[in-house]
Amino acid sequence: MIYITGDTHIPVDIQKFSSKRFPQQKEMTKSDYVIICGDFGGVWDGSNEEKYWIDWLKSKSFTTLFIDGNHENFEKLNSLPEAEFGGGIVHKVDDGIYHLIRGEVYIIDDKKFFVFGGASSHDKENRTEGKNWWKEEMPNVQEYNHAENNIKKNNFHFDYVITHSAPTSIQAEIAPTYEINGLTEFLEKIKTGISYKKWFFGHYHKDLELGEKFIAVFDSIIKL
Repeated sequence: MIYITGDTHIPVDIQKFSSKRFPQQKEMTKSDYVIICGDFGGVWDGSNEEKYWIDWLKSKSFTTLFIDGNHENFEKLNSLPEAEFGGGIVHKVDDGIYHLIRGEVYIIDDKKFFVFGGASSHDKENRTEGKNWWKEEMPNVQEYNHAENNIKKNNFHFDYVITHSAPTSIQAEIAPTYEINGLTEFLEKIKTGISYKKWFFGHYHKDLELGEKFIAVFDSIIKL
């Protein structure tokens, strides 16, 4: 089984994984997955509270996968040990908790996923670089190139796309006040350049379907 959900902002929105709110986990094993569409927030400051929630997630019956959003400590996240998962490279947070890296392609339960995290923080003017904001929230040239190379290697076809930000045209529908930037424009370009069944994204704190393919997720936990 594979489930998709939105931002967890550990510890703020992690309770969506409680047994009461997500009873399906009682039937899941570590061979089943929950994918978080960015703003995981569980690799932040190494506090006892953070360790508690990582241990809590680790104890769950499922395996947790997440892409990065904008509210992440990228210095810590990018220094995590690398491991192989689903034919791609991941950062290992702990047993059963893995960060899916920008531009990688993963085969999960025979489904092909293209993932690309990151977004621009609309509240960055109220944040301090190196403390609660990192410029690495936005992709660099190497990450864009890596993504494009992997798209070509996979013949422009995927089953699912997982991002934090949405393409420019989709963002205009769901959050018209958010800025258009290099990332939204990159996602807009691949939106029409690849084939896929569904595209899931977080970031906007809404649960909403836009057309037949685009799904914004936040509190909902959607089974594929």
